[in-house]
Amino acid sequence: MGEVDELRATEERIRKLREEIEFHNYRYYVLDDPVVSDAEYDALMRELVELEAEHPELVTPDSPTQRVGAAPAEAFAPVVHRSPMMSLANVYSVEELRAFDARVRKALSGEPVEYVAELKIDGLAVSLVYEDGRFVRGATRGDGTTGEDVTHNLRTIRSIPMRLRLDRPVSIDVRGEVYMIRREFHKLNEERRASGEPLFANPRNAAAGSLRQLDPKVTAARPLDIFVYGVGYMSDMGGGALATHLESLGLLKEAGFRINPNTKRCPTIDEVMDYCRLWGERRDTLDYEIDGVVVKVNSLAQQERLGTTARTPRWAVAYKFPARQATTTVRDIVVQVGRTGALTPVAVLDPVELAGSTVSRATLHNEDIIRAKDIRIGDTVIVEKGGDVIPEVVKVVTDRRTGAERMFEMPAKCPECGADVVRLEGEAASRCVGGMACPAQVREGILHFASRDAMDIEGMGPSLVAQLLDAGLVRDVADIYDLKLDDVASLERMGKKSAENLLTAIKRSKSRPLHRLVFALGIRHVGERSARDLAEHFATMGRLAAATYDELRDVPEVGPKVAESILAFFREPRNREIVRRLAEAGVNMEEAGRAAPSAPSPLAGKTVVLTGTLERFTRKQAEEAVLARGGKVSSSVSRNTDYVVVGADPGSKHDRARALGVTVLDEREFVRLLGEG
Repeated sequence: MGEVDELRATEERIRKLREEIEFHNYRYYVLDDPVVSDAEYDALMRELVELEAEHPELVTPDSPTQRVGAAPAEAFAPVVHRSPMMSLANVYSVEELRAFDARVRKALSGEPVEYVAELKIDGLAVSLVYEDGRFVRGATRGDGTTGEDVTHNLRTIRSIPMRLRLDRPVSIDVRGEVYMIRREFHKLNEERRASGEPLFANPRNAAAGSLRQLDPKVTAARPLDIFVYGVGYMSDMGGGALATHLESLGLLKEAGFRINPNTKRCPTIDEVMDYCRLWGERRDTLDYEIDGVVVKVNSLAQQERLGTTARTPRWAVAYKFPARQATTTVRDIVVQVGRTGALTPVAVLDPVELAGSTVSRATLHNEDIIRAKDIRIGDTVIVEKGGDVIPEVVKVVTDRRTGAERMFEMPAKCPECGADVVRLEGEAASRCVGGMACPAQVREGILHFASRDAMDIEGMGPSLVAQLLDAGLVRDVADIYDLKLDDVASLERMGKKSAENLLTAIKRSKSRPLHRLVFALGIRHVGERSARDLAEHFATMGRLAAATYDELRDVPEVGPKVAESILAFFREPRNREIVRRLAEAGVNMEEAGRAAPSAPSPLAGKTVVLTGTLERFTRKQAEEAVLARGGKVSSSVSRNTDYVVVGADPGSKHDRARALGVTVLDEREFVRLLGEG
């Protein structure tokens, strides 16, 4: 191919990329209905940026690289920003971060530079305009120069001050990100599913769709919030100019805005990279979505000298985390049978890279969700890896349907044992009635029994359990305690040493407290907390097994459904026989009393609720610390609650505690109450 032909091919590719990107801008910014994942969009934009860099003569003023976002929707009045709302250049690796640092230092002739690292909130960017300290207008980013007037909707967000808490009048444009917390997003989607409305793909789309409602009453009913992150314009305040970005954040906090508490000053690029690594690992501890880290030069004077390109500032960059959404194809839908007999549909996908790993399957939960999302075999879908790590199909790209897609039907017979599949009234799950005759239920039950939060039998994973079942060495959980060294050592990839380690772990599990055993039995609706409450209330397995309905209901937080499930479990002769054999094998059947503290604890007899992320403790460690001192941990705040312990990013429990007058403790006060501070 000659140079002229190559240039024509490049020109045609650039034209197609521009058309495709503009189409996706329209779907995302105007319709709030994207049809590709962030990763796919970023790949298109990166390719266009690279091609235009190689052929600057082909750059045109209307290229997506020369402007930000898309035109405002006609339903809202246009607002011209006093200073442009620029987008950020994206980087995806440590090497690209170092290259950004090198460019900054070169442009500043090697003078010292420090950075500010901020969490990149995955929401909708807005500008809040204040005149003489009063909120007068709010707008979306739009195309960076002109946005949409959403003032009335922004007024419904209670964390946006209507008047600045400053002792002098000031005119200022504040930049922020409107978002929706995860639990409220899931609640909203459940409500939309129940009413037959289309579901939002993720919290960001829910926030955008909520803010861009023509009726502010609809927005007011949606749980939106905002973090502000910068100043676009500011009048002379008569109090001296701001010198750094951190000072501007301090001013915004003083004025009454919410500033993200995780923002950090980083004197070196190495500290920036440490921050990026930390939040890449901790992002799921937050109750809102982040998709990266924003890195900014701290000095405002240096920012001014570095300047901007046509599209992005040279003094800031966005480090993007691995994509949590990707576009792929559903090749098949199969069902998996769980320990309670529930059949879970699973989408078999074309393999796709997602959040640093290759994903080829995604849960579909149950038949109702498949129908609500209208997922068909052969569909192009957007999959997401959430905080629980299990990928999920969040949206079908119906525009790509060809007509060859097929509907999924739940099988009438269990694929594992051939028993009937039934769906009880009022339940979303279809279940196999095979019980202990179903190998899938036996396998999953044994895995649950041996899991870390149950009997914690190290080494008893899926591969070994499958071998034990295939060899006929184990048929139920009681058989685990009859295993012999020679039998286990003869299994594939075991050997004598591995077998000895396994038998040692099995022996060690016999001494687990009763609440671990109750949870390990896999009684339906009995989780870790209710298992602990039951064990502490009844003290022995025998008393629990013999308990009446009324006696079970006397246990705090044990409702009718849990009580009925426990009664049904112990009515089954096979279950009672398994418990008898476990006791015969020497498995502990009593809940040992907690050692009394050496001195009376302030937490003894107190009810504690935990909310937010603690630095010194995991949630489980904090609960254990309270229980060890004679206290009780509850999941909800009421007038009977004694303390609410608040970590970073607390939820609605904090607000309810304030409303009820319940004592609120920060982490330092909590540690002091534990006697550790």
